[in-house]
Amino acid sequence: MKYSTFMMPLHPPGRNIVETLREDQEAIILADQLGFSEAYVGEHVTDAAETVTSSMIFLATLIHQTKNIMLGTGTINVPNSHPANVAAQAAMMDHLLQGRFIMGVSPGGLMSDAEVFGNFDKDRNAMFVEGINTVLKIWESEPPYNIKGDYWNISVEKTMATEIGQGFIMKPFQKPHPLIVGTAVAPFSKGVTEMAKRGWQPISAPFLLPEWVKTHWPKYVEGREAVGAVAHPDEWRVAKSIFVADDEATARRYALEEGGPYHFYFKQLVRKLVGGGGRGNLFKLDQNMPDSEITIDYVTKRLVIAGTVDSVVDQILAFRDVIGDFGQLLYACHDWMDPKLARRSMELFATEVMPRVNAAIKS
Repeated sequence: MKYSTFMMPLHPPGRNIVETLREDQEAIILADQLGFSEAYVGEHVTDAAETVTSSMIFLATLIHQTKNIMLGTGTINVPNSHPANVAAQAAMMDHLLQGRFIMGVSPGGLMSDAEVFGNFDKDRNAMFVEGINTVLKIWESEPPYNIKGDYWNISVEKTMATEIGQGFIMKPFQKPHPLIVGTAVAPFSKGVTEMAKRGWQPISAPFLLPEWVKTHWPKYVEGREAVGAVAHPDEWRVAKSIFVADDEATARRYALEEGGPYHFYFKQLVRKLVGGGGRGNLFKLDQNMPDSEITIDYVTKRLVIAGTVDSVVDQILAFRDVIGDFGQLLYACHDWMDPKLARRSMELFATEVMPRVNAAIKS
């Protein structure tokens, strides 16, 4: 099993933005040094807690600070951008990274972003499908394009000048395009099936109960079989909040208790997904459970893997027993409230936890 990292990234509002951006850069630089395979970074425009407003701009700052790690948008919120802009910028990123680029896409989940971009009352899933279809059509076409849709029309027919290259939108470095991945949030996600039909690969979100994560693999298999392909567990990425410490007391205090960065992370998510997004179903097995019982302590203790190396190894293997085999475990990055502990956790995860997990899987 490979190991990678997934960063939303959430920080307490009011923290110095220069510091949080540098901290997030340092986390990915460290991941590269520790042999992490991939790093994904999210984006939001209207959130004081998530200070990366463009995942591609942020990742571009890491091109020459990393050597081997694949860098992925996690995600480009497609309805919030013009498809021609997404196509051109993603293609340029792919050239700058010379193939180390993965294109993560989604409809976007932050309602204030939807409002500010004018699509709050629109069918964002339909916009997403049209948007990504348009991006792919641009990449496989030549100008003048003339791509018509319900939300965007793409053409340079009136202004193209072939002899000087005017009117051409850049195509990616990777052929026919970079790997496309999508984050799966809903239990029994139909989106996973549709992704699989297109050859895209899913990332199961880190805030889902294991029982809901488990439902993603059959939906992926369904999609691959629908197009005559065979699904392989290597194609499934699963994100998880993990903290490894040298002693149990530190692990519990930092990762599970109020005042720690993991507790803060889930406080933010519960407010956004339950209080503001109507997604309480993600955090409960019994759908009759009142949303009022979805407390931060309840969610944190159900969804965070924390402890010493031995304990975390056992918890990851138990998690895998519930959801089944998968190809990559994505270590969810959280605020570095204590940089020394945060770095130590990543080091222990890469150098001790994952080798033991893989040895146990092979035995």
